Amino acid sequence: MAVFRNFTKNSSRSRLDYVLFGAMILLVILGALCIMSAVNSLSFSNPVVRTHLVALPVGAFAFFVGWSFNYQIFDEQWKYLYGFILALLVGVLLFGTYQRGSRSWFVLPFFSMQPSEICRVATLLAAAAFLDRRGQRIRDVSTLFGLGALLVPVFGLIMMQPDFSSVVVTFPAILVLLYCTGVNVFYLGLIGLFAGVAGFFTIAWTYIYLHPDLQEYWLVRAFYELAHNGWYMAGFSVLVVVLGYVSWWFFKQLRMLLPSFYFVLATLVVLAGLFGGIFVDHQMKPHQRKRVETFLAPKSDPRGAGYNVLQAQIAMGAGGVFGSGLFSGTQSRLGFVPEKHTDFILAVLGEELGLWGTLLVLGLYLLILWRIIVVAYSSSDRYGYLVCSGIFGMFFTYMLVNFGMLIGIVPVAGIPLPFISYGGSNLVSSLWALGVVQSVYARRIRA
Repeated sequence: MAVFRNFTKNSSRSRLDYVLFGAMILLVILGALCIMSAVNSLSFSNPVVRTHLVALPVGAFAFFVGWSFNYQIFDEQWKYLYGFILALLVGVLLFGTYQRGSRSWFVLPFFSMQPSEICRVATLLAAAAFLDRRGQRIRDVSTLFGLGALLVPVFGLIMMQPDFSSVVVTFPAILVLLYCTGVNVFYLGLIGLFAGVAGFFTIAWTYIYLHPDLQEYWLVRAFYELAHNGWYMAGFSVLVVVLGYVSWWFFKQLRMLLPSFYFVLATLVVLAGLFGGIFVDHQMKPHQRKRVETFLAPKSDPRGAGYNVLQAQIAMGAGGVFGSGLFSGTQSRLGFVPEKHTDFILAVLGEELGLWGTLLVLGLYLLILWRIIVVAYSSSDRYGYLVCSGIFGMFFTYMLVNFGMLIGIVPVAGIPLPFISYGGSNLVSSLWALGVVQSVYARRIRA
């Protein structure tokens, strides 16, 4: 069959990257131990452990499928894959279960499934296929508009759930994919400008929302009304267009003949960032706004918004170098660490296994990232290289957010740490992703 072709060729060479596979297995084992330890003192420990034990064989099967199937099938059938993504995301909005403020789950007889986790990996596979087909036109702005036309429906449907964490992980992975594709750096800068503008407006409006006394100042009140008053929004849009024209005129007077197209694009990106920020602001829930406040000033409300991060940091510090031992962490077992089996699983690991255990997990993640890079460069085709690039960006973002969250450089985003945190859908999708990387390795042509 086509999906299995080339799998038996070069039989004298290994078809499995044992370093990548070994690091993955160690993380899965550590994750299972940490999850059982984290929920050991909870009243609902049995359902959590049972769900994780169900997800493990399903994830193993997903890894085997990803490894044994020829990854090029996704390149050939990417349009069907893209249709499958949209169908899943529309389906969960229509038939999904509302949990924790989001309609993000399909509740099945023996387990629940979060489609956005599977769609994250599938989106990277489809985006890589689209970019692979652009060839010599990869540096054209039409490539970005084309990719944007594919991604906007996906991100829009995810935001409607709303599930911000999926966008937070997928967007940087797409940027890594674009960079490795060879897209014009100027266009990547525009994408960064869009993300920066949208993020600035969202954070600023959220801060004002949480501190309404600031609206006593007319300038702050006018800024806040940008997200809630059409006239203010229209006036600001006109101001941005005028400033774009003035900037072009100023550079022209200085004999710096930059193409006018650049100024038009920059103006459109700022306006898009404004409307993107408005969309995100309208979709945010109160608990998500609290996460922004926690990031900006975690010690301002130690019993409220900042409680989670501060208690997690205390637990990490209590572990010292060698930790208190598995199933022996006092901070976590006594209930001081919230969401200890999901968002703050690293706090449990740090308290019970200490600094060495935390560094071990970090080292295993770095090992996986390194092997993904090696597999990317040994790929037999451009598509395999791009697939590995996107998956690298995804796992790097996972690692950066989870480790950064505990030291306060990244806001709490509700993003699991693959293989370590509890979450069956994330475990299955992560194992599938590494299975696809192994498929690229199995069909490599260079040593």
